[in-house]
Amino acid sequence: MWGLKNACSKAFNDPSVSIFCKYLGPSKYSFKCGILRPSSACESNFSFRSASSTKRTFVPFDTIIQNRRLEAQRSILVQVQSEKSCHDLFSFASQFGTVESMHHYSVPGQNHFVVVEMKDAQVTQKMLTKCGHLDKSQVVPVRSPFLWFRASKNKRNLVDEKEYVNINCDSHKVFPPSEEEITEQLAGCQTMAQQMTTLHQITKLNDINTRLRFLVAYQVERALSGLFPLCVIYPFGSSVNHFGKLGCDLDLVLQLDIQSKEDSDDCRLMFHCKSSLGSERSQTLRHLETVGDLLQLFLPGCSQVKRILGARVPIIKYNHDMTAVECDLSMTNLTALYMAELLYVFGEIDWRVRPLVFTIKKWAKDINLTNPTPGRWITNFSLTILTLFYLQSVKVLPSMKLLVDSASPKDRRVSEDGVNCTFLRDISKLQFHPSLPDSTDSLTTLLFGFFEFYSQFDFNTHGVSLYYGTPIPKPEYSALYINNPLERGLNVSKNVSFEELERLKVEVRNASWKLESTANSNNKTHTSLESWGILELCKKQNLSEKAKNVFFNDTMKAKERLVSIQDLFSEENNEESESILVEPDYKKRKSVSAQTLKAVQKAIKTKRR
Repeated sequence: MWGLKNACSKAFNDPSVSIFCKYLGPSKYSFKCGILRPSSACESNFSFRSASSTKRTFVPFDTIIQNRRLEAQRSILVQVQSEKSCHDLFSFASQFGTVESMHHYSVPGQNHFVVVEMKDAQVTQKMLTKCGHLDKSQVVPVRSPFLWFRASKNKRNLVDEKEYVNINCDSHKVFPPSEEEITEQLAGCQTMAQQMTTLHQITKLNDINTRLRFLVAYQVERALSGLFPLCVIYPFGSSVNHFGKLGCDLDLVLQLDIQSKEDSDDCRLMFHCKSSLGSERSQTLRHLETVGDLLQLFLPGCSQVKRILGARVPIIKYNHDMTAVECDLSMTNLTALYMAELLYVFGEIDWRVRPLVFTIKKWAKDINLTNPTPGRWITNFSLTILTLFYLQSVKVLPSMKLLVDSASPKDRRVSEDGVNCTFLRDISKLQFHPSLPDSTDSLTTLLFGFFEFYSQFDFNTHGVSLYYGTPIPKPEYSALYINNPLERGLNVSKNVSFEELERLKVEVRNASWKLESTANSNNKTHTSLESWGILELCKKQNLSEKAKNVFFNDTMKAKERLVSIQDLFSEENNEESESILVEPDYKKRKSVSAQTLKAVQKAIKTKRR
């Protein structure tokens, strides 16, 4: 499969890996959370089982973050002439210590880079002390883990070829697959469940992308460590919650002194410091502005720095050219990090969660429900919450209240602005059993159920709450109300307009109809050129097709489901009816659903009164 042929050799090193290793022979084994375990079913060269059916080790979110941070501290990013330079770079790095791994990738412009991870962070720091500048008079002499490897004047003795082969410095893709590649992979599947799992595997963040994102965070952290030795920069959002796709933005939060809250009143020696600059927000803005100057003037690879300081959460946006990542840097926003942890926990409870979310996101993107730029439309985060809420309604996921009630004292977290982010962080202690049987086929059932659920959901009077796992009365006048599971006084979908909500209603009804009309697609063999399953679901339709699909069921006869406008209003005042309904372009007979026309007729009678 695309993007997976080099994954097996490093599967144990990444606790987030969930792939099928086809090189292990006919026994068919699968990796999950660093555990190699046999599979009972093989779906499109992948095998997926949930924690309910196979006992597996749960890796806490904090452990994953800490391991990735240490991994970044042991690594350097080196620009090389081509992939052929990897062997020479390995020989040079081996002079300082043991090379743990090497990962090659390229970016547009034929620029080649290699991530070199050493076995010990001290060895990496020793390597950095041996680096130099070509001409200090022509550059800002910054020292960072971002380097370039120039050709050697003298021939060096290369290390044993066997050692280099064990490193397996193969090329990796850091960009998402094209639509043509995705279509080819999905068309080659046998069932819709296979399409969903395949889509998840080929579009999710891979190991090299995760390494690069933590390296970008470490670059800024290292630059600030002179003034703030205890500063920490955490990636959050889709980069770490395991719902991220290839090419997604990198969200970063900066904490200048992570241990400041642990200062004791018994300290005798106190630091001299500058006074704060007015309010906390004004101080944050000044600090972000200074960090923006640091990124723009000193740190290599950082370009197109933009200061968006008027937003509710002020951020610095910039591009990192060497890693092809777009970054958003904020301060004092640890609540967002805890939100990423909450989504990670929900995703780990049941293996079906992430394939379903990825499918819903692709559907929304392909039919233009979502947009990469902020606006009045629904976001991927809101779609994720809607999907999790649906899974709570069918008892595949527990309510957040159960996670909060099951939390222990060590699970207590409170953000810097007083938000209580306490919930159970070790799901191995969770007492919950999903109602839907754990099987690969149930993925298709859940996809059908999602669209059916929201095609009947009353958005006018009810809101969505992950905390309770059930609909709640709508507490405010807004088109769509999705309660923030951590800051439960906030509506995360407040930006969605009434027009966009109506589009969402229409599209979920249309998708429900389309899936129902193709319910028997799993019972036949599909050709590689045929559009079916997810591909048909995400296929754009013209407006006339959508209008027809939203209201009509293909099992109904056309005579029973269609009614003429003229017949419906034959007893009404023709002159008044024509003045309201009939325009020059509507002289011909139109057929719509009886339910819709009754609503129109009621509106006309109301207007008469």
